[in-house]
Amino acid sequence: MTLHHTQLHTGSHDLPVSSALADFMTGGWATPPLPDGTRVPGVAHLAGRRARLAARFPGERLLVPAGELRVRSHDCDHRFRPHSAYAWLTGLTGEDQPGHVLVLEPDGEAVLYLRPRSPRDADGAFYRDRKYGEFWVGRRPDLTEAEQLTGVRCAHLDDLAPHPSDRNAAQDAELATVLSELRLVKDAWEVDQLQQAVDHTVTGFEDVVRSLPAALRHPRGERWIEGVFQLRARAEGNGTGYETIAAAGAHACVLHWIRNDGPLDPDQLLLLDAGVETDSLYTADITRTLPLSGRFSPVQRRVYELVLAAQDAGIAALKPGASFRDFHRACSGVLAEGLADWGVLRIPAAQALTADSGLHRRYTLCSSGHMLGLDVHDCGRARAEQYLDGVLTEGQVLTVEPGLYLQPDDETLPRELRGIGVRIEDDLVITADGARLMSGGLPRTVDGVEEWMDGLLAGNV
Repeated sequence: MTLHHTQLHTGSHDLPVSSALADFMTGGWATPPLPDGTRVPGVAHLAGRRARLAARFPGERLLVPAGELRVRSHDCDHRFRPHSAYAWLTGLTGEDQPGHVLVLEPDGEAVLYLRPRSPRDADGAFYRDRKYGEFWVGRRPDLTEAEQLTGVRCAHLDDLAPHPSDRNAAQDAELATVLSELRLVKDAWEVDQLQQAVDHTVTGFEDVVRSLPAALRHPRGERWIEGVFQLRARAEGNGTGYETIAAAGAHACVLHWIRNDGPLDPDQLLLLDAGVETDSLYTADITRTLPLSGRFSPVQRRVYELVLAAQDAGIAALKPGASFRDFHRACSGVLAEGLADWGVLRIPAAQALTADSGLHRRYTLCSSGHMLGLDVHDCGRARAEQYLDGVLTEGQVLTVEPGLYLQPDDETLPRELRGIGVRIEDDLVITADGARLMSGGLPRTVDGVEEWMDGLLAGNV
């Protein structure tokens, strides 16, 4: 978007620009082109995705915005991430996309309305505009380069003329729902991106274990853990796919603990829920619960092995044609039986599992998994009959993540169980005859976890 001087996003502390400097800044600039043949990753799949979307709304004009910058503090914006539907349809995933809009015209043609790079002319936006000028935020492609990248006709954002009949994905519930449902089944390229995210996440978990001696010494060891994983996520991808949960001790009983401001105690467990997001914006979502001493205590082992048995049952329930809810029911059944066997659940498991009871959920409140993809809780706008009440299909990627969250102040629990939180979460892709464990690079059993930690910590000596 070409900006006039009065529209430039300048800061209050900017120095005035003299006429001499303004003149000097307009000349002597080379224009480095993007490399010949550059295309956005996964470009071969994009036209088909757009065609499937257009076919659901024949003869209508569809707008899918990338989204806008949001202020974090005064004149500092949050790091920008394009909307997942926009990224899925365009392959454009970078921080240079705020304000851009994909339009599918009634005849099915796709047009990308973009803010091209600032011209090096008397306007001065390229060095004076703090929000979009490339001296401040980096180079953007021009329209020709953008067309080369995407294979889509590109136009200036100023030329986007909304019509009353437009359907905008940011405001139209039906369009947002269809976009979610179209993403439920992943193609081979998407599965590969998710596997890359998982593999980098496995490396990040290894980094965390190696860092435990230093983290244990720090008064905010949880935050040390968060930072170690974030380093791997930024080095290998776009960052984390969601805020890391680094929950030690009773913090593990807080389902979405992201404050991460507590110390680490070697007598306690660490629940680490974290995922690397690739540059293509696909994210992993893995949880391991680790003994900070390197060894599970007998009571910690008892809780962990019940959760592991529940996860095993959930994974065994995954196959094409199975109800999406089947794996959750399988996990819940094992947890309820275990809680009843311990005497914690004072009614039979079968009774607790009925729709009019659910008393076991005091200790395992949330669902046992969700779809995974560009969003950590992927395809969340899909209709229940297509997702939660639907059936599993080959190519879907999801998590299985049962947990027990035994609150520190829960007087229905024996004292030795209070304050223990355990979740085990893995990422799986539905195959023709079952499911493939994508995150098998991380051990799941008690013995496997202890041996894995031993090996990593021995390397620190």
